[in-house]
Amino acid sequence: MITVAEVVGILDALYPPATRAGWDAVGPVCGHPEAEVRLIGYAIDPTTAVVDEAIARGADLLVTHHPLYLRGTSTVYAETAKGALVHRLIESGCALVVAHTNADIARHGVSEALAAALGLVDVQPLVPDAAARGSDEVGSGRIGRLAAPMTLRDFASHTSRSLPSTPAGIRVGGDLDQVVQVVAVSGGAGDAYLEAAVAAGADAYVTADLRHHYATEHLAAGGPALLDVGHWASEWPWLPVVAQVVADRLVGLEGGDTVGSYVSAIVTDPWTLHLAR
Repeated sequence: MITVAEVVGILDALYPPATRAGWDAVGPVCGHPEAEVRLIGYAIDPTTAVVDEAIARGADLLVTHHPLYLRGTSTVYAETAKGALVHRLIESGCALVVAHTNADIARHGVSEALAAALGLVDVQPLVPDAAARGSDEVGSGRIGRLAAPMTLRDFASHTSRSLPSTPAGIRVGGDLDQVVQVVAVSGGAGDAYLEAAVAAGADAYVTADLRHHYATEHLAAGGPALLDVGHWASEWPWLPVVAQVVADRLVGLEGGDTVGSYVSAIVTDPWTLHLAR
């Protein structure tokens, strides 16, 4: 049989915990390392709805991108919201494992998956970090080019078709008639890499959670066009990627071909409605 510890080992090889940001919390959250794994669920956030889905499906392991306890805790008392989730997971026999910033920068990672979803070619890290794993394929964000140039208006439509929809939709900043071919991306909150997108010569930058003043100043200075696609949508393309890569590596282990998986389509952004006005 395949155990929780064996799946954690595969995830650790793909996304070494040591490469996480210093403020981050990754790795196993709950579960027994020797417990059998027959079904793995993949999701962005360990919310109540996602845990409900995992339990209903009979998952033995839930892999999420975002941590349940990002800032630590002194209690898992079931009267607290997060403590209740821990108890429900344990009582249902479902382990929880997190791959967050260590999965952001890696091969088969979040930003790489976003670039692939948009059809970019000749993709490289936007901010290389060869020290992380001794590879020029590791780093924050990605930059590549479209196979054929298009206007920002058309690229925005292409991006909308390429990513899962959410109530918040997509915000676009820039001249809608400008030509876009070189595209930078960063899954999740990405205004930390605005200057990197400029330095890399991007025509457009696709990310999420852009703040008003940073975006305004960036565009006023002639920076690349901006597409804010929402946090969940920018990271979701990673889920089918990690599910497939883990499945491929499980095949090499005895009993690995019997392990199933599913990718959660539950939108876990906090926004439930967007009203244009």
